[in-house]
Amino acid sequence: MNRLSNDLNSSPEKNRIAISDRQSVATCWIFTWKTFAMPNRTMKLLCATLVLVLVQFFKPGTAQAQDLEPRRWSHLPMGLNVLGIGAGWSDSDILFDPVLRISDANSDVYIGAASYVRTFAFLGKSGRVDLNVPYAAGRWEGLVDGVDTVVRRRGFMDPRIRFSINLYGAPPLSGQAYMQYKRENPVMTTVGAALAVTLPLGDYNDQKLINLGNNRFVIRPQLGVLHQHYQWQFELTGSVFLYQKNDEFWKGNELKQDPLWFVQGHVIYTFKPGWWASLSGGYAYDGRSHINDVPKEDDRRTNYFAVSLGVPINARQGLKFTYLTSDTNISVGSHSNALLAAWSINWGR
Repeated sequence: MNRLSNDLNSSPEKNRIAISDRQSVATCWIFTWKTFAMPNRTMKLLCATLVLVLVQFFKPGTAQAQDLEPRRWSHLPMGLNVLGIGAGWSDSDILFDPVLRISDANSDVYIGAASYVRTFAFLGKSGRVDLNVPYAAGRWEGLVDGVDTVVRRRGFMDPRIRFSINLYGAPPLSGQAYMQYKRENPVMTTVGAALAVTLPLGDYNDQKLINLGNNRFVIRPQLGVLHQHYQWQFELTGSVFLYQKNDEFWKGNELKQDPLWFVQGHVIYTFKPGWWASLSGGYAYDGRSHINDVPKEDDRRTNYFAVSLGVPINARQGLKFTYLTSDTNISVGSHSNALLAAWSINWGR
């Protein structure tokens, strides 16, 4: 990207790089005061690089932000079903490399999601499966070489399914046996492992500049530990995001991405049954992208912080409220704030 930018800046002609998303089709072109010819391969790579930056930082909530979840290793009774519906709003400021001539970029995105959780015994251990299906509607805006550009999208994002198992502690119990175990073990430690898969089923079109889906599988092995001390819980989870290559990235380019490492921690306090609060933090690192096997300087170094509150409605229903913020540690990236609310109902325990 730097070499291409230097080639452009060294030309005596005045170059202009712009983006249009007219009729939902992304177009990239070079305009000069004089006739200027650029090789098709160079032009294609330059546009793809610009699109990659837009795709990475204009997404309506990154996967690791969605993955910042407290109480994921909590001991639950077997045979429990939990159905949830959530809604959220996210506002982001995006910072680009100055050579791209994009400024005052921001996004305003509304997200809704439906989720389902089922617990069960697996090989003598307690396990659970989580399914999450998100839907988003948003507006992305910025100045491209001084020209105001607006993009709107509405549709499904990629759904996620996760299988978890507690390897140590948290035996598979239900009914009175579960309640008795909880009373007799106010101090305990649980170690769990999980495998999450993001399915490429969200809205995607390789002719569009910004998509809600990613058109690739993402596999996330996870390992976590939870220590409970009476009303306090301390949780730590490490995971790695493994990305399938996208052979249908923008305009026929190929996108590959290095693994992204993510660690998160949570401190949770339970006031009384159903009432709880948590402080959460996370850090994501690496995940560098490659377009047509050319590496890009877009590796992540992002901090995440969240505050959550759980409130019961009755024995079967509850509400959860979350404030989430993220910020990059490098000059190119984004700063975002999000507010989330969710309702859940459980049965079968």
